[in-house]
Amino acid sequence: MLNAAGHEPPIADEPAPDVRVLESRELVAGHVWDIRRDRLDFGGTVLERDYMDHPGAVAVLALDDADRALMFRQYRHPIAHRDWEIPAGLMDVSGESGLLGAKRELAEEADLQATEWSLLLEMFLSPGGSSEAIRVFLARGLSEAVHEFVREGEEAELEPVWVPLEDAVAAALDGRIGNALTVGAVLAAAASKAAGWTTLRDPDLPWTARDRVRGERSR
Repeated sequence: MLNAAGHEPPIADEPAPDVRVLESRELVAGHVWDIRRDRLDFGGTVLERDYMDHPGAVAVLALDDADRALMFRQYRHPIAHRDWEIPAGLMDVSGESGLLGAKRELAEEADLQATEWSLLLEMFLSPGGSSEAIRVFLARGLSEAVHEFVREGEEAELEPVWVPLEDAVAAALDGRIGNALTVGAVLAAAASKAAGWTTLRDPDLPWTARDRVRGERSR
């Protein structure tokens, strides 16, 4: 579809205020997320959809002065793998911004802090079945962070590895790493680097995508 100037408009996700939720109820209350069932008015037809009501998450692609990315392997029970990941975590602190959440996760999972923060990428990880919205931040100017967080469970075995960005990209394209968040982050970073980092955005931009998702966990 052409705009008024006769050009194709840039592609962009759009909110759907015309789809009205008639009823929403919780089917399963989980430790981290819930399962909800919504009845919705879609084009004059009543539909019923189940989905994971997720609090949202943040992730950090931390790059050192040699453009090496901080990664580690973490056990993930649903997939029965230790997959390669970047620091990430839930938006489960009330009133916390995405940037503050990213800073917290980088310290808790990697014992690092950064002086340079940029918004690299925004994603809906599984929009057909989950309300999870995630922001990926680029962190540079790294140094050791002091905190009191004690890593437990799967996080207790995290061991950081510094991977050259081009090696991480190759691993993604070769199919050797499959975590969607990690793959998206390293490919986005490589594309941004090739563009002279001109695609990076203000890390404090309003997170409107997360504000509009369904469910209660992100409120």
